[in-house]
Amino acid sequence: MLLIIFFKGIFVGLIIAIPVGPAGMLCVRRSLFEGAIYGLVSGLGAACADAFFGAIAGFGLTFIRDWLLSWRNELGLAGGALLIVLGIKSLLARGPARAEPLGGERLATAFLSTFALAISNPITIVVFAAIFTQLGFDPASSWLSIGALVAGVFLGSLAWWLSLCAGAPALRRIGIAWLNRVSGAILAVSGIFLLGAALLRLAQKAL
Repeated sequence: MLLIIFFKGIFVGLIIAIPVGPAGMLCVRRSLFEGAIYGLVSGLGAACADAFFGAIAGFGLTFIRDWLLSWRNELGLAGGALLIVLGIKSLLARGPARAEPLGGERLATAFLSTFALAISNPITIVVFAAIFTQLGFDPASSWLSIGALVAGVFLGSLAWWLSLCAGAPALRRIGIAWLNRVSGAILAVSGIFLLGAALLRLAQKAL
């Protein structure tokens, strides 16, 4: 039974991770321009965020869900600003891009930045809850069952991020300069939309 629940978790993790949004583009960029390890650690950060959301939905931690939802505007502002800065930095980059050796501190930054970016969208908790319901998962299940589900979510999400980073080098055929501009533009535009949505909600709240 636990094995079935575990595989359900892997399925959910893949469903949540496959849409290549800003976090996915960030992982691809880092794999291409800063080294495979940097991309993989970035993917690990996103997978941990997915597992965190899965744990909240699975364990029924409504107080954490409500707290995150109450701060979603502030989280959206921070995530949007991060994407805009990274996008502009990419667009303004000059010279050939080369993978560089990275130290532990920068790897930690890569992990935390993608984790924070994924966490900036707490609506994902609602999506997790909806998917769990459709799969027939009972929130009153034992902690062992929920733990197996969350572990599956983490591994499913991580498998996608690893495959995305592994396939990133194939994009080099397009040309590094163009990839830098296109990925930078996508990140910047995503940040503008995220920032704009948060500002709109804040403006509506103030009225």
